[in-house]
Amino acid sequence: MSKRVLIVDDAAFMRIKLKDILEKNGYEVVAEAQNGNEAVEKYKEVNPDVVTMDITMPEKDGVEALKEIKAFDKDAIVLMCSAMGQQTMVMDAIRAGAMDFIVKPFDTERVIKALDKAVS
Repeated sequence: MSKRVLIVDDAAFMRIKLKDILEKNGYEVVAEAQNGNEAVEKYKEVNPDVVTMDITMPEKDGVEALKEIKAFDKDAIVLMCSAMGQQTMVMDAIRAGAMDFIVKPFDTERVIKALDKAVS
């Protein structure tokens, strides 16, 4: 059975790119969200196996959304997505329970390796 993924990113083209990478590698994208508030709602709705979470988003950033998701489900698997230069926020996310992080722009091999490791 394919692993179910929730993609969270405020940039539509990033969601499209990530969805393309995941679906070509056997993952099922069950939902997408464009901010942290939507991410928490969608997580509760679809209960995905793994979440890819952008860090910098409007309304609620990825670190805050991660904390809410982990409070709701301590076993949630969340991988943070960040651009270069966001090391401090990545460290905050890891401390808050993120499993790993993926650097943008996305490298297909790195994305799949991180997800495979997270859900195995």
